[in-house]
Amino acid sequence: MLRRLHDEQPDSFAFTPANREWAEAQITKYPDGRQASAVIALLWRAQEQEGWLTRPAIEHVAEMLDMPYMRALEVATFYFMFQLQPTGSVAHVQVCGTTSCMICGAEDLMEVCKDKIAAKPFTLSEDGKFTWEEVECLGACANAPMAQIGKDYYEDLTTERFAEILDELAAGRVPTPGPQQGRYSSEPAGGLTSLTGFDEGRERGNASVALAREIGDTVKRIDGTEVPLRTPWRDMSDKKGDAVPQQGPELAGDRPVDETGVEKQTAPVEGSGKPSSFAPAEDADPAEGKKPETFDAPREGGADDLKRIKGIGPKLEEQCNSMGFYHFDQIAAWTQEEVAWVDANLEGFKGRVTRDDWVAQARALADGKDPNS
Repeated sequence: MLRRLHDEQPDSFAFTPANREWAEAQITKYPDGRQASAVIALLWRAQEQEGWLTRPAIEHVAEMLDMPYMRALEVATFYFMFQLQPTGSVAHVQVCGTTSCMICGAEDLMEVCKDKIAAKPFTLSEDGKFTWEEVECLGACANAPMAQIGKDYYEDLTTERFAEILDELAAGRVPTPGPQQGRYSSEPAGGLTSLTGFDEGRERGNASVALAREIGDTVKRIDGTEVPLRTPWRDMSDKKGDAVPQQGPELAGDRPVDETGVEKQTAPVEGSGKPSSFAPAEDADPAEGKKPETFDAPREGGADDLKRIKGIGPKLEEQCNSMGFYHFDQIAAWTQEEVAWVDANLEGFKGRVTRDDWVAQARALADGKDPNS
């Protein structure tokens, strides 16, 4: 299925203060240089905030993670959980159309969507409150047919009950999710044939349903206020707020990871640009080194596009420029000592030069070659 960005986009995007704090905390889960690992979590939070994933939101997340825009766009267009067009202000309805649900009446549920929401999927209802789509199996086959509305499943649906649910949501009420024909979970539709005392003294709705009702978390989108932000992976006594592992990471075979997240066994051999099977000297200080030659401004032809070097995104390119590095041949000429200096002085991205082997990539680009070929 072809997935494209919507033709109408807002001018900008910014996380709310609560969501921004949450997003920045997620980034600290990963070592310097591995921030891109948080891309799915941040894109999801952006979608929860806006209701759908806009181009400015994708680019904003890419900038936060120092990723090329295209890399973040690839993630957003690959996963169907990301909605690339406006969704209903109340809810986006996903009707399961796979075998069990189809046999049990999913097509009839889709007719309800066409009648009450819009004739075509991904189209806003006239009041702007709903959109809908058919999706692949959502894993509730024993309770077919079903639909996911917001975060919750509405199961054992009839066309009448499904229409009532949409009407209730439109009126500002939140129907109780879960099975809609009296079942507690996915026990036999005709009733229990064993463990028949299981129903005694039990409230309607299983644990998932009960929790959703308790915290009001059904069609409501995450806004950052649900629970206090916790970062158990961080040392909260660190005054700078930098990520500090509670316990140093260690790989199998007693092979530790250095402070940049790079295994010592794969650190490059001096001058080779290739991974090494030898660890660097234990007394090596990453802060030592020699500052490379810098420029006050780019040459007359303008700065090279440093983002062509894998591992350099918009923010890191800006930082390199501010340090006086504008051209591929500058980076290509760095010695091991100069690499060590740059690695130690990249704010927030220490070790990135070594990890992504900027020097070898820059040499290829300076010679007009593709470093990835």
